[in-house]
Amino acid sequence: MKTKKINKILIALDFNPTAEKVAEEGYAFAKEMDAEVTLLHVMADPLYYSLTGHVTVMGFAGFKKKDNDHSKAENGLMDASQHFLDKSKEHLGDNTINTLVKEGDFADGILSAAKKTHADIIVIGSHSRKWLDSIVMGSVAKEIIQRTIIPVLIIPTRKQI
Repeated sequence: MKTKKINKILIALDFNPTAEKVAEEGYAFAKEMDAEVTLLHVMADPLYYSLTGHVTVMGFAGFKKKDNDHSKAENGLMDASQHFLDKSKEHLGDNTINTLVKEGDFADGILSAAKKTHADIIVIGSHSRKWLDSIVMGSVAKEIIQRTIIPVLIIPTRKQI
């Protein structure tokens, strides 16, 4: 049986503090495979960002929504998302890492980015959500697994009990 070499890895990150673990473990995996890395952030619902509050992760200290103008606020979110990925890249200490910000549904954005970057594997985190959140929001990881033929590496981010 011939195995396929993993050349490109897509690591999807959100503003959750657990993104650091996902980035570090996904990056370590990529380095073991000598693979090219793309860090991705999908901007889904602007409400998500207003509920996120202040986040400090990998040198990124969050952002404040200061403008009620929707187009300016959206540009601010794009800039903040790119800044988050740049800080993540800096945290990992590798200037060869690619970054990509997409807009839309989380699962759609991740799958679209995987296709665009010709990813051989997708790395995502799996948050431990309360049962109601899971029913209302669904599971991004589950949806990705159901919709792709690309292998998916899921990094559990739940705190140890």
